[in-house]
Amino acid sequence: MSQTEWYEVVDIIRPHVVQLSTPSSTGTGFLISHGAGREDVYAVATAAHVVSHAHFWEEPIRVYHPESDRTDMLKVQDRAIQLDVSRDTAMLLFGQGEIEFPDDRLPLTPQGRNLRVGNEIGWLGFPAIQGAQLCFFSGRVSANLGDQDAYLVDGVAINGVSGGPAFFPTGVSKSPVRVMGVVSAYVPNRATGETLPGLSVVRNVEQFHALAKQYATIAQAQHDEVSMSANAAPVRRRRATGAPNLHNQ
Repeated sequence: MSQTEWYEVVDIIRPHVVQLSTPSSTGTGFLISHGAGREDVYAVATAAHVVSHAHFWEEPIRVYHPESDRTDMLKVQDRAIQLDVSRDTAMLLFGQGEIEFPDDRLPLTPQGRNLRVGNEIGWLGFPAIQGAQLCFFSGRVSANLGDQDAYLVDGVAINGVSGGPAFFPTGVSKSPVRVMGVVSAYVPNRATGETLPGLSVVRNVEQFHALAKQYATIAQAQHDEVSMSANAAPVRRRRATGAPNLHNQ
């Protein structure tokens, strides 16, 4: 069984990745499903802090897809957003526009599984650096924070990369890559008063297994969004993840 190279993994993931821009922030997102019902409903996973301000203040969100070099500008009536602020994850749902997404879905890690400490993962994102394009990063899982549905990773995640997909090669030809997380934050080491290398926080993708499939129309997603907001309830929560060298929770 031959080892999949990182550049091959990036080529698989890249067509599903988008840059998200709001009047107050930029970040990254990735397509997890589409076309679940009567409409082509696209579901993009990201970090909650990337879209939360635009959500609560009803600001537009610009979705740029570098693979097709196309953009959709989503006003509040064009989209639905489900937030899980406690886990810093979100799902942005919208209908078909100018962007041409791939037909295939990115496979998520199995429910109820965790990636073992020591495994190497990669992630993609748009760093907030002038002239920067979609960038690849990698590092190893340093710790599994099971009570937070998160991992600590020995690697860099700077502004703009939040919400990007974290993934690993499986070594299986039929499904050579799996997405295991959403980039959430970078925690620098300031023990000496200076900013020293720290750890990245990657949230797992557990809740997206169900959420990505449940809406047939944007109106349906918007209705559910309003219902949850009225009840002050975030996204429905479920637990877990999976990968090579996985173990059950």
